[in-house]
Amino acid sequence: MARANVDVPKLLRRLIRETGPISLAQFMGESNARYYASRDPLGAQGDFITAPEISQMFGELIGLWLADLWVRMGSRKRIHYVELGPGRGTLAKDALGAAARYQFAPEIHFVETSASLRKIQREAFPGCHHHHDISTLPDDAPLLIVANEFFDALPIHQLVRSADGWFDRLVGLDGEAFTLMAGRERMDHLVPPSWRSAAQGAMIETSPASVALMADIARRLKDQGGAALIIDYGHMELRSGSTLQALKAHQKVDVFAHPGDADITAHVDFELLKQVAEDNGADLMGLQFQGEWLRQMGIDTRMEALQRRNPAQGQVIKRQRDRLVEDNQMGTLFKVLGICGRRWPFGAGFE
Repeated sequence: MARANVDVPKLLRRLIRETGPISLAQFMGESNARYYASRDPLGAQGDFITAPEISQMFGELIGLWLADLWVRMGSRKRIHYVELGPGRGTLAKDALGAAARYQFAPEIHFVETSASLRKIQREAFPGCHHHHDISTLPDDAPLLIVANEFFDALPIHQLVRSADGWFDRLVGLDGEAFTLMAGRERMDHLVPPSWRSAAQGAMIETSPASVALMADIARRLKDQGGAALIIDYGHMELRSGSTLQALKAHQKVDVFAHPGDADITAHVDFELLKQVAEDNGADLMGLQFQGEWLRQMGIDTRMEALQRRNPAQGQVIKRQRDRLVEDNQMGTLFKVLGICGRRWPFGAGFE
């Protein structure tokens, strides 16, 4: 609640004037901490819409994926459903509703920092457990983890190659305006080996926060068992260039114009997440385009069933499906990464 009342622009300007330019990661972290603590960002009255809000089919297919794994592992009594950044609980409602047909009834855990969203989630799931991060998740049973559009909001560094090595881009002040500037501390330790000899002027993004979270998830799955689905927009392989963006009222705005009042995100580096997961003991199920994953999970069959049940909404349901699946919409921009603990079966959709 305290974060929700922070005047982020005032805080950051004072910090920069007193201590000098700050990292882009710190700027993004402070901005998003206040942003997510202070509002419900979803839907027409918010700043963006996510796949579960577009169509029930998205969450339902995730629920069937989870139930299939659970059944194949013997339908054990104790198991935990964990969702990172569950928003209004829409995905959980659709997923767990679909999975309940197979008697899948896990304990429900939400990693959520927003007080307003926690209230909405408790109304939908009165018995849920809330966590500020994954460190307080129980360790007494396997975890089935879902993270939809969570990693994209974690802070990033932008590193630029100069003649002397790689340097961080910092955020300073030009009068009252926030502006990017070159740092003076070498950051070669954050650069993947294959990029260390890149041409001068090359710029890459990396997220130590994402690395730390993925490492923790992988170690949990290795030690406790279970699986995780990471769904987000990003690249199969690391690319050069900036993907940093800010959204406010469903429109792109200047990243520095509304700190604390706009959603600041960057594309997820799935190549790095795969490597970190395997380095920390998890098995890699696969990395797939969202559209192809949903097709393999049977979204077209589900669409046809919904159309038969609601013929007047047939075209609406088709448009919802297309938004999730087609290449010119979310189908190839969004990726699905599946990982699991040792001796757990590989989930569907990664053939």
